[in-house]
Amino acid sequence: MPTRTAADLLPLPPVSLLQNASLFIDFDGTLVELIDRPDAVTVDDGLIDLLGRVSAVLPGRVAVVSGRSIEQIDHFLGDQARNLAVAGSHGVERRLPDGSISFPELPDFTPVAEALASFTAMHPGTIVEPKRYGVALHYRLAPQSEVEARAMVTELAEKFGFGVQMGKMMAELKVAGGNKGEAVAAFLEEPVMAGTTPWFIGDDMTDEDGFSIARASGGGGILVGTPRKTKATYGLSDVSAVRTWLMEAVRSLA
Repeated sequence: MPTRTAADLLPLPPVSLLQNASLFIDFDGTLVELIDRPDAVTVDDGLIDLLGRVSAVLPGRVAVVSGRSIEQIDHFLGDQARNLAVAGSHGVERRLPDGSISFPELPDFTPVAEALASFTAMHPGTIVEPKRYGVALHYRLAPQSEVEARAMVTELAEKFGFGVQMGKMMAELKVAGGNKGEAVAAFLEEPVMAGTTPWFIGDDMTDEDGFSIARASGGGGILVGTPRKTKATYGLSDVSAVRTWLMEAVRSLA
């Protein structure tokens, strides 16, 4: 299947898509709106209820796959997070609903965090977001700093041996290796997901690896937001459309 271009209008996913499926969902920009300050995200009761309904019809076959850490996802989703598989830090750390966890040794991000703090002091509006397996530099409030922010992160990654993950209005230093596609592949090896059809819902370029692995495994991706060059098969317009579609898909499986 050729990669789609931004000129293509992606078709809406059918509500029957989740039959015999495993579902992988990004968090920011997919389940919750992107906002200027990532630490100010709030999760409403409606989303918690919806995730409960989805996990009930796909028991053990729903995973949140996020650039945020598992700890952050637990903070936002509360007890509901324990009913889901969770991949955090762009797939570097993973947890199954039974509580089993896979994660690498925790590196020391202190030098890069200090360097980025100095950068933000000189570039008002940029924000440093510490993570368990990375440090993100956001410039949504200072778009004029994009070139310098990306260059700074790339330079620090080369100096200290970290990986780089570019996203929407952010650049992140992270543990080298690992991506959302590898997280999907690892989850699909679990007995509860093996043999199912994987579908990945996401909005950012960081989700393209997830789309690719899902498609290679017989499923595909659902791009949220404005159509662009993507490996996704279907599209949904925004976070609200994602929630509406999920509810309709749940009803079709009930």
